[in-house]
Amino acid sequence: MHRRRFFNPPPLIQTAGAVLAPFADPDNVPPPPGEFALVRVSRRAMATTFEVAIPYGRPDAVPAAEDALALIDELEDQMTVYRDHSEVSRLNSSAAAGPVVVEDQLFDLFTSCAAWTRETDGAFDIATGAVIKAWGFYRREGRVPTPKEQAAAMARTGMRHVILHAAARAVKYRVPGVELNLGAVGKGYALDRAAELLRSRWGIDSALLHGGGSSVYAIGRPPGDPRGWGVRLKHPWAEGRSLGTVWLADAGLGTSAATFQYFEYNGRKLGHLLDPRTGRPAEGTASASVCAPTAAEADAMSTALFVLGAAGADRLTRTRPRLSAVVLSENPYPSPLSFSGKRGGGLGPGRNPSPGASPKKGGEEEAGGFAPPSLLGKGVGGLGSSDLSTYNLGPTTYSPPGTAPSDCYP
Repeated sequence: MHRRRFFNPPPLIQTAGAVLAPFADPDNVPPPPGEFALVRVSRRAMATTFEVAIPYGRPDAVPAAEDALALIDELEDQMTVYRDHSEVSRLNSSAAAGPVVVEDQLFDLFTSCAAWTRETDGAFDIATGAVIKAWGFYRREGRVPTPKEQAAAMARTGMRHVILHAAARAVKYRVPGVELNLGAVGKGYALDRAAELLRSRWGIDSALLHGGGSSVYAIGRPPGDPRGWGVRLKHPWAEGRSLGTVWLADAGLGTSAATFQYFEYNGRKLGHLLDPRTGRPAEGTASASVCAPTAAEADAMSTALFVLGAAGADRLTRTRPRLSAVVLSENPYPSPLSFSGKRGGGLGPGRNPSPGASPKKGGEEEAGGFAPPSLLGKGVGGLGSSDLSTYNLGPTTYSPPGTAPSDCYP
């Protein structure tokens, strides 16, 4: 049975304070938003919880949200690699033998993914099913493959082995054993499609959607708040701590972090986020969050930046001004967190230390970095021994850690 969650209006009334005042020119700070309530409807899909939040007052809010969540169910059935009958599973089993025609919008997603692979120099790649299985992450049973297993998996990994026939809307694999896996982009794509449905079929012009907190899409802005929907970025391991708050309007947000899916090997933590170029778990980044025009692109780019790290984030956001990012780098040496704003970061250029605190494991069911949207939550400083950098974010789109108001959603 699908679980639905309805909140009564009074607990959902939000009064947000002037969050940005300490960090922005007072002349440019928008007035505090008014109070508003939300109808929130949720459902399990893609091994996580999806939620649609619509401002209270529309009589059709619940059926609209249920319609959007039903579409997400359909998309999971199309994209999952855990059901033999899915379109992606059937593609993986037969595309090496010859071209396979796929549904138009799925083909468009493949085309976008191929472009993102080129744009990130292979740091994002959906043709990684073989290497994901070699490392045991397909069944969430992590293991280190033998050199022979690793070499065999890498020979079947990469979009270089995938031919997209645009005219025929068909896909062919160059070698047997190639497998597409949309785990890095599927939730964001589903949110984009659900948002499109809410706009076109129901006339919704203000809503927030998320999948597991790590993939988010904002339709318009909440009532009375010109900044957009406030989403608190969760620290990947320090429970109750924040990486700041971003403000979204008609945009997507994705985060990548190996918070829960990892295993220990020879004293090292090896996470499920693999570098497609090496076929090994990516290292050096604790969390990468990206704002982009769509949730699918945000998911793809957050995956790429988790692999590329802060240096890659700097390069990529210089060429893509519509992308913005918050990257938390790993640091093996204990020291206070330092903050660096790149090209419009929340505190400006340079590094500003925040009070340190020893990080501890913890968190919720969902992997990733966003408080179940949106809903702001309490920002807490003192993030432990890591470096936090922002890119293409200014004071009206990002509030640094410790600046979220205390009277928002917990």
